[in-house]
Amino acid sequence: MTQYFDLTGQVAVVTGASTGLGLQMAKAFANQGANIVLLARRGNLLEQNAAEISAQYGVEVLPIVCDITDTNAVINAVDRIMEHFGRVDILVNNAGTGAVGNAETVTDEQFKHELEVDLFGTFVCAREFGKKMIDAGYGRIINIASMYGLVGNMIAGSSPYHAAKGGVVNLTRALAAEWGKHGITVNSICPGYFYTELTTATLDSDYFQSIAKQNIPLGRYGREGELNTCALFLASPMSTYVNGQNIAVDGGYTCI
Repeated sequence: MTQYFDLTGQVAVVTGASTGLGLQMAKAFANQGANIVLLARRGNLLEQNAAEISAQYGVEVLPIVCDITDTNAVINAVDRIMEHFGRVDILVNNAGTGAVGNAETVTDEQFKHELEVDLFGTFVCAREFGKKMIDAGYGRIINIASMYGLVGNMIAGSSPYHAAKGGVVNLTRALAAEWGKHGITVNSICPGYFYTELTTATLDSDYFQSIAKQNIPLGRYGREGELNTCALFLASPMSTYVNGQNIAVDGGYTCI
């Protein structure tokens, strides 16, 4: 029987892996046998998560404190990973931020910060890890964009976020076109609203519950684990012909 999502022996790097969707995807990869590298800025959470994942799934987990907007920090992380594991098979560019505010009040600093984290940080990680994948002739890069990289919204002003995530969407296409010849696929996931420890109170408010019922065909927000299967599909060594795609996992928000 073919195990389509088997990642045994592979090394998966997940940025923004201290909490939320990044941690959930890291656990999903570990569940399929991959060794895991957790990158984020909060070392205490990384150590805690690494111990938990290793104990639960029996894989090796390497936590590394890394600010993705610091090129030298990313290069140092790549060097540590190659020294430790000797390979990088999967990169999930999940780390990001989210500036909210009406466009007319957004400052230059807010806009620049959004681009620095969500777009520049994604590119730096793709570039530095991509070099190792080019050398190996294989790689799976999964950029976490957003449904708001595909459409606008009338719920909350967030033009810097839209701009940055829209950039990630087309960066994904550009890297896929450029690196396909090296055996590397580059795709993105465009999540809708998902429940995490940071969003639960907001999404459960009367205002956001009414938005879900009016604007999402499934009538609800994403639950824990519902992003994982898309990530596993794109990370699978069997997904050899899926390249340059931006897949919305949003309950149908962007289809109407």
